[in-house]
Amino acid sequence: MTTLYRNAWICTMDDAGTEHRDGWLLVGDGFVENVGAGAPPGADETVDLGGALVTPGLVNTHHHLYQTLTRARAQEADLFTWLKTLYPIWGEVDAESEYAAARTGLAELALSGCTTVFDHHYVFPRGRSGLVEAEIQAARELGVRIVASRGSMDLGESDGGLPPDALVEDADAALADTARLAALHEPDAGAWTQIAVAPCSPFSVTKRLMVESAELARRLGLRLHTHLAETIEEEEYCKGIFGCRPVEYLEQVGWLDGDVWCAHCVHLSPEDIGAFARSGTGVAHCPTSNLRLGAGVAPVRALLDAGVAVGLGVDGSASNERGDLFLEVKQALLVARGRGGPAALTARDALRLGTRGGAKVLGRADIGSLEAGKCADFAVWATGGLELGGAEDLVAGLVFGGPQRVERLYVGGEEAVRDRRLVRADEEEIAREHRVQAQRFAA
Repeated sequence: MTTLYRNAWICTMDDAGTEHRDGWLLVGDGFVENVGAGAPPGADETVDLGGALVTPGLVNTHHHLYQTLTRARAQEADLFTWLKTLYPIWGEVDAESEYAAARTGLAELALSGCTTVFDHHYVFPRGRSGLVEAEIQAARELGVRIVASRGSMDLGESDGGLPPDALVEDADAALADTARLAALHEPDAGAWTQIAVAPCSPFSVTKRLMVESAELARRLGLRLHTHLAETIEEEEYCKGIFGCRPVEYLEQVGWLDGDVWCAHCVHLSPEDIGAFARSGTGVAHCPTSNLRLGAGVAPVRALLDAGVAVGLGVDGSASNERGDLFLEVKQALLVARGRGGPAALTARDALRLGTRGGAKVLGRADIGSLEAGKCADFAVWATGGLELGGAEDLVAGLVFGGPQRVERLYVGGEEAVRDRRLVRADEEEIAREHRVQAQRFAA
């Protein structure tokens, strides 16, 4: 069955940046069959979008869904202080609370126009199981794609790491569980569930686990992710422990490569940027979280000019209390201009970070743009309300004037949001159950 979506301004985000101001989109079997303007093709069903703006679904490249349970804590802390405050609290997470947290975070993201979510889960308290499976279940229920990671921490305080000893794992056990979860990975176009290998950070993971995680990921055909170069304190830590800067350490452990992307990358030298560009290593830019923790602003313009793949992430909802990826599109635009002036990033550049950029970072050639053969993942933004009044350029108006709730969201051609409400779940019920679980984590 084919469905024709017509009467819309369609921003395709293809290589040429094609936009159809009176366009149509033809969808069949979960994929885009064609997109264009003028006389539309025939279809089994036609949907009139009433002059709405259509963009590809947003792609989130860094998050910690469990952190919705502990918002607004350590409000004036830097990263290390914030982590030390929250590590013991996060040690109480189990599959039940993870499921409630994931439903909340995924619902927020869907309502912001996001169709694919990467989650970096690295907290595995002893004796608990089913945490990654819980968030995969939540994603399936809400109807969004997920790239779930099996993160890890094996470097506790007594060995010079940041996390408490009670929260770190045995490296062999973490690797074995990663290999187990790899069975859930779907490698083909249109995948709904994928798995990544994601040791947490240089200050919470041993050199051995970093090296062996990379070996395991490459043997299994999975991508690699970690935090890197987020703060000055991290740089000083790496110099003191490893005798080098964070990007140099990444190279030592065999991680500078095209199957890797790193979160934050705020403190990069020109040489670091060159190393990322030469190796194909990607970056998940998380502007709101970096501002919230006072970490700084990533050099996104320089990264893009060097040819580095850059996507956007909301980061965890305890260091960015709003899980709204379209807010990050706008925030990326503003912080780039704050750093480099008004020409540093255009509205369409920022939107590309949240769509094509994210797809490239995740290694997904099947999402991120609206072209024949790509997944039918798209967001429909209403244009008749107050927010876009007076904006002749609807794309720029959406970015500069955002965020707003998406009017409709389609993932694989299926509705996940309609009339600014979740289709497959009840927002109030999710919030109610989340409050019950969050109460367990109250200070």
